[in-house]
Amino acid sequence: MEVSDLRQVLPAGEPAYRAAQLYRAIYRQKVENLIQISTLPAGVRDELASHAELGLPELDRRFESIDGTRRYLLRLADGRTVETVLMPEGERDTVCISSQVGCPVDCKFCMTALMGLERSLTAGEIVGQVLFVARDNGLLADDKRFNIVMMGMGEPLLNLANVLKATRILCDPEAIGMSERRITVSTSGIVPKIEELGKAEVRPKLAVSLNASTEESRQGLMPITRKWHLKDLMEACRAYPLRPWEKLTFEYVLLGGVNDSDADARRVVRLLANLNCKVNLIALNPGPGIPYETPAPERVAAFQEIVRRSVPCFIRKPRGLDIFAACGQLKRNSA
Repeated sequence: MEVSDLRQVLPAGEPAYRAAQLYRAIYRQKVENLIQISTLPAGVRDELASHAELGLPELDRRFESIDGTRRYLLRLADGRTVETVLMPEGERDTVCISSQVGCPVDCKFCMTALMGLERSLTAGEIVGQVLFVARDNGLLADDKRFNIVMMGMGEPLLNLANVLKATRILCDPEAIGMSERRITVSTSGIVPKIEELGKAEVRPKLAVSLNASTEESRQGLMPITRKWHLKDLMEACRAYPLRPWEKLTFEYVLLGGVNDSDADARRVVRLLANLNCKVNLIALNPGPGIPYETPAPERVAAFQEIVRRSVPCFIRKPRGLDIFAACGQLKRNSA
């Protein structure tokens, strides 16, 4: 909740500044329950506690990978669950959070798509994932920097209002105090919402899941492109108002024998011509129910070599494969 929302929660007759005190206690002081808010009078705390709660997610299960990745199954107030992943790497930690319970986009190489969509998350539920995982791993200290990627369950741009509200809270110096440079949102290509995102005063960096080099191939892998075509997506990307420090990121999941040929790589280069961008290659992370194969490492390297002659291109190292925590594997697995 933002400060304006919290005014509605306070007991009648309380001065407006109480909402700001409540806001700072929740997000800056990171209290775990309303009784702990020492800046509020005892009577106000008691009344709040009698009819309101923080609504932070609860731990359902935690899974530990041999590479240090942690996958959290978090239970929401209505009993539904979402997955959140912590990926520690050297001095940088990345928290991958969900924006919806399930996903409506139906990408054919993603396990989350097999769930369908149950509902979108509130801004509080989005921020709550960050607070839970950060607190559980000591990431809330002032000297501990971490990144957030909205690449978990769901299509964030189909829940854009709550994603932007959560971003404002995360970036507010009176709340979490993160930099916009350390938050990234990933989309399958919801063209009108990309334009809307670009107009937001406070917004994450933008990553676009490309995953194919032709319209026909992309329609087969990502049915959503039947509504928002590849040509329209690329036009939206060229019109996107990048900030001086910002590049677009394009993510490309490589499927063996499907979209990983040298010809595909050359077409990707042509698609991205004259864009200020970089490409992240992701060799398919396998999972039950996914009818594709992971390409050989030499095929991935060959694809990268062609693309990076024209565009910065990186191979994303899979994390948490043994606990189904890698990209495209989030499906509330119990193992």
